Amino acid sequence: MMSSAQSSTTLSQANEFDPREFISSLPLLPGVYRMLDKEGQVLYVGKAGQLKKRVASYFQKTNISPRIRLMVSHIARIEVTVTRSEAEALLLENNLIKALKPRYNILFRDDKSYPYIVLTGHEFPRISYYRGATGKQHQYFGPYPNSHAAKESIQLLQKIFRIRTCEDSVFSNRTRPCLLHQIHRCTAPCVGLISQQDYATDIRNAALLLQGKQDEVEGVLRRAMEQASEQQHYEQAAALRDQLQALHTVQQKQFMESGRATDADIVAVAELNGMLCVNLAMVRGGRHLGDKSLFPQNAEGQSPEEVLEAFLAQHYLNTSVPPLILSSVEIAAEPLEALLSEQAGYKVQIRHNVSGERRQWLEMAQQNALLALGQQAGQQASQLARLNALREVLALPQLARIECFDISHTMGEATVASCVVYDNLAMRNAEYRRYNIDGITAGDDYAAMRQALLRRYQKLQSGEGKRPDLVLIDGGAGQLGVACEVMAELNLTDIPLLGVAKGVERKPGMEQLLRPQFEKPLQLAPDHPALHLIQQVRDEAHRFAISGHRAKRGKVRTASRLEEISGVGERRRRNLLARFGGLQGVYQASVHELAQVEGISQALAEKIYQQLH
Repeated sequence: MMSSAQSSTTLSQANEFDPREFISSLPLLPGVYRMLDKEGQVLYVGKAGQLKKRVASYFQKTNISPRIRLMVSHIARIEVTVTRSEAEALLLENNLIKALKPRYNILFRDDKSYPYIVLTGHEFPRISYYRGATGKQHQYFGPYPNSHAAKESIQLLQKIFRIRTCEDSVFSNRTRPCLLHQIHRCTAPCVGLISQQDYATDIRNAALLLQGKQDEVEGVLRRAMEQASEQQHYEQAAALRDQLQALHTVQQKQFMESGRATDADIVAVAELNGMLCVNLAMVRGGRHLGDKSLFPQNAEGQSPEEVLEAFLAQHYLNTSVPPLILSSVEIAAEPLEALLSEQAGYKVQIRHNVSGERRQWLEMAQQNALLALGQQAGQQASQLARLNALREVLALPQLARIECFDISHTMGEATVASCVVYDNLAMRNAEYRRYNIDGITAGDDYAAMRQALLRRYQKLQSGEGKRPDLVLIDGGAGQLGVACEVMAELNLTDIPLLGVAKGVERKPGMEQLLRPQFEKPLQLAPDHPALHLIQQVRDEAHRFAISGHRAKRGKVRTASRLEEISGVGERRRRNLLARFGGLQGVYQASVHELAQVEGISQALAEKIYQQLH
C-alpha cells in the first residue's frame, strides 16, 4: 500500500454535537471514524465500508445496546479518515486502536512476540528458545503459543537427539564434557566426542521432527539402526535404538498428531456469565503445539463475533500468520483475508464450516476457552471476596485500585524501590514501576521511600496517571510517616495510606496494619480474606523490588570486580566478559584460557586469576 489514507477530515461543533448535520456531510465511502469526548479523549475507533451508513447506525433510537447508548452520550465530536478500500480501513483501524487504546474498543493485551525454537547456523548448531525478529542465518520453528510449550519441546528434542544448548562462549572454552553429557542430554561436540557429520544428521532429524515429519524421522533412524547392526557396529545400533524408543515415548506423551502437515491456528471464543474468552491453539506441520487463553478488555455486552473479529485484526496484522485460520464463529472475513494474504505473501484463509479433524480442533479450542472462563470466574469470585473484606475492614466501600511500595538493597548497595498495582481484581503487571534510588545515604530506607513516592505521585499531582484508592507501604511507622509527609506536600492527603509491618514475630499472618489516623495497629486473623489480599499485593511488591535490586547489584559487581584489577581497562574488561559469557565464566577460566583473550598477556592473565580467586 502506498499510504494509509487518501484524505482526512475533522468535524466538530463549538457547542453541542449535532449528529444529523455531521452525518449529512459524510460520504458513502470506506474509511475510519474516531469518536471523541469533550476533553479530546478518543472513546472509540471503528471502520466502515460506507462511512455515512455506519456512523448513522449509532444514533438510531432503537436497536442499540446500553453500552453504545452510554458511549454516544459522551460524544463531543467525530473525526473521519476516508481510505481507498475496506481492507485499508481495517489496517488503519487496527493501528489506531493499538496506539490510542480507546475505552470502548475491545482490547487484547499485546504480547509483542511469540516464542520460537531456533537451530543456529553454527558448525555445531545450538538449539535454543527465542523471541524476536527472525533472520535467514538460522532455522526457526514456531511460533509457539507460550514459553512453556517451546521449552518443553526443546527438552524433548534434547532427550532424543542430545543437541547442545550452551552459549557459544561456554561451548568454545570447554575442556571436558559438562553435566548435560553425563545425563545423556548432549553428545559433547565441544570436546569432539561426536563427528560433525553425525551431529549434522541429528540436526536434520530434529528439524524434520519440528516440521511434523515424525514418520520420516522414524524411517531414517530405523534404516540407520539396521545398517549399523548388519555391519556389526553394535554400540552405534544401540544408540539409534535408544533414539527410536525416545521418539516413540515423545509421540505417545506429547504430540496430538495430524495426518497432514498442516500449518494452522485455531481460534475459538466462548462466553460464560457475561465474560468472554478467546482460546488460540497452534498447529505447525500437523503437530499441535499447545494453546493460550486470552481475556479481552472492554468486551462487556459485545457479541462473540465482534470479539473474534477484534482479536484476529489485533493479533495477526503486522505479524506472522499461518495459511489457515479456523474460527469458531462465522465472520465477514474477506477484507481481513485479503490484507493478511498481501502481508504474508501467500494465500491466507479464514474458515468456519469445517469437518473431520479440523472440526475436532475447533471443539477442543472451544472447550479450553470454557475451561479458562470457569477458572477465571473462580479466581475473580475469590478476589472479590477478599476485596470486599478489605473494603469493610478499612471502611472504603469504593476501594478498587491499590498501589504498594517496597524498598530493596543489600547493606545500602544498589537500592531499588518498587511500585506494583492491583486493580479490577488482579495484579496489573504492565503498570508496575521500578525506581533506581540515587543521591541518598546508603541504607536510608526513609529517604528511599520518600524519593520513590515523590517520583510516582508528582505526575498524579499534575493530572497524569491513574489515582489509587489505597497506597500500601511495606514497612513500619517510620516509613508510613514519610509517606504521610510526601502526600501532604503533594496535596494528596485524601488518598488513604496503610503501613504493613511484619509484627513482633515477623511471621506471615502476624502483620500489623498501621493507619495514620489510629494510634493502635490493626491486626487481622491469619485466615482473614482481607489480610490475604494485603499479603498478596505486599509479597508481589517485595518480589518485584528484590528482582530489580539483584539485577542492579549484579551489574555493579560484575563491573566493579574487574575494575579493581589494575591493567584491565574498559576494552579488556569487555573482551573478557564477551569471551566467557559473563563474570562467572571469567571466574571459571584458567590462566591459559585468560591469556587467549585479545589484549590479555600471560602476566596479566596470572594477575587476573590471582585477584579473582
